Amino acid sequence: MRHSWRHWCEFQAFRCAVCVCEMLPVVWVDSLAHTLAWLLCDVLPARWTRKAVAMENIGRAFGQTHTLKQQEAILRQMWVHLFRMIPEMVQGPRKLHIHSYRRIVRYAEYQPTVEAMCSGRRVIFVGGHFGNWELGISTFGLWGFPLGVIARALDNPYLHEWFKEYREGTGHRLMLKRGDFDEMLELLSRGGHLALLGDQDAGSRGLFVDFFGHPASTFKSIALLALEYDALLMVGYSTRSKDSFHQQHWVEFEMGCEALIDPRTITASDPVRAITEEYTQALERMIRRSPEQYFWVHRRWKSEPRVRRKAA
Repeated sequence: MRHSWRHWCEFQAFRCAVCVCEMLPVVWVDSLAHTLAWLLCDVLPARWTRKAVAMENIGRAFGQTHTLKQQEAILRQMWVHLFRMIPEMVQGPRKLHIHSYRRIVRYAEYQPTVEAMCSGRRVIFVGGHFGNWELGISTFGLWGFPLGVIARALDNPYLHEWFKEYREGTGHRLMLKRGDFDEMLELLSRGGHLALLGDQDAGSRGLFVDFFGHPASTFKSIALLALEYDALLMVGYSTRSKDSFHQQHWVEFEMGCEALIDPRTITASDPVRAITEEYTQALERMIRRSPEQYFWVHRRWKSEPRVRRKAA
């Protein structure tokens, strides 16, 4: 990565924001998040905030069941969620530790997770741009369950190093989506575990499966890795619980396993499609419960299926 003065200045501004976030009480964070959400939704030009992309995505998902006003409310609450998530992430190393996680995290339906972690098999954790995915990963590190966390390299090398140290601070290992594929395979071959996002657009050559009733290009690699290495797929979430500022020391979260997919049980003629459809449906169920905690400005339906030409 090339370092430049612009990257350095961006990082210094980021560090100043981090210092401010470190000091903010959770009530102030909530008030600030609502103010910034109002600014993005009601003041700034829509082209600056990718509002058209977000509303198109929300309309695809909920256009048949939600009014336009309800869809706009989801967008506003999404910004509140994202602006709260940043201070939560910054304060996480100080607030979330081995002595406090029981007070902060409530794990729903823990039995499938315990079974996966104690199975002796490789586990691939599949999440989405949903909830506070960074906090969920950190919690597994506190439990002594290190993962190879797959992410893309950030354009700013200083920011990339900061996030690398953050993710590896609880025992994980950051692996680049492009460039570290051999390391991923090596980790799996040694019985290690991976964590990655399963709701990213895979381009025109991806596998198209339904997501909220619309075909979405999805990477085949998750299913292929599960089949090749006999790995369990655990589709999980970490969502912010309802606030009770007078009773809480900090924010509270619910974590859980939405689906545990065992490739040994897949009997379909096309197991890659079957596995991909199953974890995509699990992601959709999670998002439907808390749509305001999904990153709707993410272009999930960017690619469209190719139209096959009829034979002459």
